[in-house]
Amino acid sequence: MSYTTLQALTDRFGERLLVELTDRAEIATGAVGTGVVDAAIADTAALIDGYVAARYALPMTVVPPLVASLALDIAIYKLHIYEPSEKIVADYKAAMKSLEGISSGSIRLPIAGAETPSTGGSGARSTDRDRPMTAENLKSFI
Repeated sequence: MSYTTLQALTDRFGERLLVELTDRAEIATGAVGTGVVDAAIADTAALIDGYVAARYALPMTVVPPLVASLALDIAIYKLHIYEPSEKIVADYKAAMKSLEGISSGSIRLPIAGAETPSTGGSGARSTDRDRPMTAENLKSFI
């Protein structure tokens, strides 16, 4: 499952930036390289799945807005061949920190039907032996 699209990247970062990052033909075409974008989106989805799968069942039926935003920040970072701007690096680092928070459980996603993994126990358990002294065997002592 992909968490972002070419259109979402275009809406957020602009077509000009995407052309600069993805037009990798020997002779520039002036168009967005959809194959390059698709590869970055697939890499981003795999990365997000790796973190989210630690706490939630995949695939998600609905992509939470937080995950969609993180996917945009990660995908644009992955599209850079050379050094990205400080803003893009900062957004990428923040996205990775958020994914770590999702994985550890400190950030919860509003995903319907996805339960966090549990140990199977839901309370205190006692495995003590039978009591040797009961009201029946203590009748003559009282």
